[in-house]
Amino acid sequence: MPSIQDQSWIRLWKENSPEIRDRVVAWRKQAAVTRIDKPSRLQRARRLGYKAKQGIIVVRMRVGTGGMRKQRPTGGRRPKHLGVTRIKADDNMKTVANRRVIQRYPNMKFLGSYFIYKDGKHYWFEVILADPSHPRIIQDKEINKRISHTA
Repeated sequence: MPSIQDQSWIRLWKENSPEIRDRVVAWRKQAAVTRIDKPSRLQRARRLGYKAKQGIIVVRMRVGTGGMRKQRPTGGRRPKHLGVTRIKADDNMKTVANRRVIQRYPNMKFLGSYFIYKDGKHYWFEVILADPSHPRIIQDKEINKRISHTA
């Protein structure tokens, strides 16, 4: 059962409210991987291990929609039999977002991620990362335990 905060976020998203639309206009102009100060869905982030402390960062990741692209073989074959159309990856958009953020921040450990918004062209996710070598994270037993299980 989603929390009240999550329900209100989902309602705003489904109603396509002006508040979220204004935010998304700014998000489209930003880079695909953007580090942000605090999460948009605070309660969801806290459930995934976010704490407002040094050593934990939140990254907003934009992933483009659409399938995989394969090079079209040269030859006189029908498009149906080329093996170019209807190619899909096994990974969903969230997995792709997580993988790209982990590649961008190799020294950080993944804590969790959640969906924020989608439009016709992009999906946005927020990914929570923790620095395992940061003194504040080393002192925090709860986060330290979560990080060691994901390694």
